[in-house]
Amino acid sequence: MAFQLDIVTPERTVYTGVVDHVQAPGSEGSFGVLQHHAPLLAALDVGTLSFRAEGESSPRHMACSGGFIEVLGDRAIVLAQTIELGDEIDLARAEASRERARERMRQREDVDMARAQAALERALIRIKVAGSG
Repeated sequence: MAFQLDIVTPERTVYTGVVDHVQAPGSEGSFGVLQHHAPLLAALDVGTLSFRAEGESSPRHMACSGGFIEVLGDRAIVLAQTIELGDEIDLARAEASRERARERMRQREDVDMARAQAALERALIRIKVAGSG
């Protein structure tokens, strides 16, 4: 019950391997992919991308900033703007980003609230993934 998963960003290949399951942060809500999934092309939102590598008991978690997933046959390809494994995230930096975003939102004057909210969302996901170890 396994299939090939490739996770890539413009800068690097983050993961290539065989997995049992992928949980993705779709723009319309989180969804799962198993072997023999129907063909799919979906937009990814900011959120946690999780997968369980074949033979492993616990899932791996990554902070995803958006992108796309294509599922075709027994292969899934994630094309992400940025993606970080939990152990790659500088927790202090993510917490500082969260506080900057919250401060911008409190000021309310001359603030692009949508950008501030998006920055806050990215920081919160990074903190969550870094904490899931």
